[in-house]
Amino acid sequence: MQRVLTAVQMREAEKAAQEQHGMPSGLLMENAGRALAEAARSLAGPGGRFTVLCGPGNNGGDGLVAARFLLEGGARVVVSLVGDTGKLTPEAKRNLQALEGFGESPRAFEVLPEAGPGDVVVDALFGTGLKRAPEGVFADAIGTVARWRRAGAKVVAADVPSGLQSDTAEPFTPCVEADVTVAFGFVKPAHELEPGASLCGDVRRVDIGLGGESTRAVSGAELFRVEEKDARDALPKRRADSHKGTYGHVLVVAGSPGKTGAAAMVALAALRSGAGLVTVATRAEALPWVMAHSPEIMGVALPGEGPLGKGDLEALKAALEGKDALVMGPGIPRGPETGALIGDLLASMEVPAVLDADALNAVAEDLKVLRQAKGPVLLTPHPGEMARLWGRTTKDVQAHRVGVALNMATSLNVTVVLKGSRTLIAEAGGRVYINPTGNAGMATGGTGDVLSGVCGALLAQGIPLPRAARTAVYAHGLAGDLMAQQRGLMGLIATDLLVGLGHVWTRWER
Repeated sequence: MQRVLTAVQMREAEKAAQEQHGMPSGLLMENAGRALAEAARSLAGPGGRFTVLCGPGNNGGDGLVAARFLLEGGARVVVSLVGDTGKLTPEAKRNLQALEGFGESPRAFEVLPEAGPGDVVVDALFGTGLKRAPEGVFADAIGTVARWRRAGAKVVAADVPSGLQSDTAEPFTPCVEADVTVAFGFVKPAHELEPGASLCGDVRRVDIGLGGESTRAVSGAELFRVEEKDARDALPKRRADSHKGTYGHVLVVAGSPGKTGAAAMVALAALRSGAGLVTVATRAEALPWVMAHSPEIMGVALPGEGPLGKGDLEALKAALEGKDALVMGPGIPRGPETGALIGDLLASMEVPAVLDADALNAVAEDLKVLRQAKGPVLLTPHPGEMARLWGRTTKDVQAHRVGVALNMATSLNVTVVLKGSRTLIAEAGGRVYINPTGNAGMATGGTGDVLSGVCGALLAQGIPLPRAARTAVYAHGLAGDLMAQQRGLMGLIATDLLVGLGHVWTRWER
């Protein structure tokens, strides 16, 4: 797993490296500036010029070091110090003096030569500590960077693009859009979460000398990026002497007239993700339509009709006998008793449960029912469903994704998968994982049903929460990425992911 640090945590890590491990702050800046210069060189065209815009803080000091390394390499470089030069940090002052030793004096950015194709602009105006929108001369400088980029110049940002909030990934206005962002030491939330990730361009993390030990000193939430190896290594080995009972039996409570496809997609995804057996429990009138999707799907008819309620408890408890995981929610007929039914069912079973779609909407009416659960529970809301669970707006959820997911997981003692671009997996123990796979082509009906099926299958095979959730989310997104290469983003549909999952498992077996 790759650690992701907030601005405060990054400062704590730097302090620990300096005080506990003897790493001078000047050497950290030197290493950062060298990496920034190398990234800038990689973007330049033949004969291209480098324009370095530096703010008065340590981020500007990184830019001054980069300018010096570029000059040492014989490049054509112009440097501008933007803002009050009297506010330069001590390290930035020292590096300004070193730069002037090369004969390069900073200029006002208003008189800098225009940049275009082949040229590179180094954005070192603001770092991770920005708390408000850039104003005055800084806003003008960011606007100039945007103009140069439109003219064909490439932009490399020091740590985060200026104007981007490091912890929330939300941009102020104005904000730099970079082609490459050099992440110093550790990646930040702005590099991993949207819309910041898109504004960062290609993120290149570089070691500046902090070392992994420095993260032990940081406080606050633990945030990580899921890596493919971590997801792949969670899968159980398929033994030669195994049989269908070896890999678990998933019960899927889903579907209703007009929504039988949701139940079928959950079931098929579970089968395509290694579950030995899958049974769908749904109303009698919907069951034949669900089972018609595939002969591998087994079914059990729930007696009665209409919304699921407390009268269905005994039938569901009977259906759960001998099962290893429960997936409940997609397409179910929901009524005023559905939330209480789910609470009673969770209180009567110890197998892991995945709640999605209308199961989430049902428990949103009284979240206390989740605290009755005997076994581990996984919630898989999209932002709208999370808004109903949280009692806020979807816009609020999107603006505070990490905090919302973490609060839900810790307060209810559940694992939360908050779906969307860069899906989050939040643990009850306080860790949050950012998933890097997936694409905009997956913004279509049914992809969440497929994810629920993958989660159920991995849980049935004995992978514990939340590791099963991390693996399922990564594999699901990767399946979408692999299929998008074949079908394009525009034409991707949920059942394409069933094919994509096969490509994922083949890739991981190799």
